[in-house]
Amino acid sequence: MKLYTTKTVAAWLDLTESRVRQLRKDKIITERQPGLYELKTVTHEYINYLRKGSPTEASVDYNTERAKLVRAKRESQELELRLRKNELHEAEEIEKVMTDTLIKFKARLMAIPAKQSPILSKKKDQTEIFKLLKAAIDEALEELADFQKLFGYTVEDEEKDS
Repeated sequence: MKLYTTKTVAAWLDLTESRVRQLRKDKIITERQPGLYELKTVTHEYINYLRKGSPTEASVDYNTERAKLVRAKRESQELELRLRKNELHEAEEIEKVMTDTLIKFKARLMAIPAKQSPILSKKKDQTEIFKLLKAAIDEALEELADFQKLFGYTVEDEEKDS
């Protein structure tokens, strides 16, 4: 049987020579001798390859992909609904609230020495000094403990949402 060069096979299959070499490398078509092909065999191999489709297309299942899309849309809508119901908060909102809260908390802690030093300088009893310092620190910590105040919610807001 007559053998043909890569250039002839490329022209016959309407491909580039590099594409013919790629098909050979991917074992789609077979060469009889280095750089030489049997035209009839190569044509059949290439037609079978085209009928089967490329491996990426064959591996994609329409129903699986559709199910993934529907699932993603449903999850997106569920998140959007939770955002509207204030059951979920965006990261930027949380970051802003936490930053503001920590700045306020730091300011309150930093103010304790200035606020308490005149009072404490007159005290001699350690227990009384301890109680005054503890009260000032507890007051600063109360701001951190009130979660609903941090996010601007009141009890009435939660009752409306229910």
